[in-house]
Amino acid sequence: MNARLLRWLWTTAALLVSLALLLVAVVYVMSWRRLTRVHAVTVVVPQAIPTDAASIARGQHLAHAVASCRLCHGPDLGGQMLGEPGPIGTLAGPNLTRGEGGLGRTFADADWVRGIRHGVHANGTSLLVMPTEAFAFMGEADLAALIAYLKQLPPVDRAMPASALGPLGRALLVAGQLSILVAEKTLAMPYPAAVPSGPTAEYGRYLAGFSGCLGCHGPGLSGGHVDGPPDTPAASNLTPDSTGIQKWTEADFERALRHGVRPDGRPIDVFMPWPNFSGMTDDEVRALWLFIRSMPPKPFGNR
Repeated sequence: MNARLLRWLWTTAALLVSLALLLVAVVYVMSWRRLTRVHAVTVVVPQAIPTDAASIARGQHLAHAVASCRLCHGPDLGGQMLGEPGPIGTLAGPNLTRGEGGLGRTFADADWVRGIRHGVHANGTSLLVMPTEAFAFMGEADLAALIAYLKQLPPVDRAMPASALGPLGRALLVAGQLSILVAEKTLAMPYPAAVPSGPTAEYGRYLAGFSGCLGCHGPGLSGGHVDGPPDTPAASNLTPDSTGIQKWTEADFERALRHGVRPDGRPIDVFMPWPNFSGMTDDEVRALWLFIRSMPPKPFGNR
């Protein structure tokens, strides 16, 4: 190999390495700015966090069957890993109890509201994964009941690692392929007006807001892309369109929520948390059905 060719190869290799290092630096700086951005939020704590048994039972029902808290924080709400740590990062649902390593040991009422409604840490930086964009639609009384339940959880001693993005996760974040900073997606809004509970389309709309139906299936419920890791499945069309659930009956809908089975017998992906929704009351299931049936038909993905 002559000297000129060797020199050219070394120069090219050095240039490629320099460009790679520059790209890594750019990704790190851009992701660092977003990860450390302080979000100014106005925390409005419900006037009184109840302590009566009925309110705590209501909070438990919301946590288990509607808000799907156990999906991320584990069956005992003592925290769990959300997949194996890897290049995307480490994602974990924290321990919510008063046990060792739990948030409940130190959280004041304002901290619960800050995390649930605004998706930020005490320092104002964004949480990862937490679906606050949906929980912002939870009414004041229901949020108070949920906090009442969380505050009296049996203590679980379990230290969970802090969620953090790895190199691939940072790159996907900068490229706009990983919508995981929840504070950026959460609207600043007052508590919604109270909606009487019952088997009505109005109450179904309220439930669809903070249970995540509108977040995954879109404001028009026509389904399509869902924010999340690259392998996140698309949401189905729930409208009475030919690409949706046009031919479903109310019994079909109830079977889907209670047992995770479509009318043709095919299972529903558990990414749609039907195992949690199966605990909804009959009135809640009917309310959701009436709301869904009140929506105009839209083609799949036409949000």
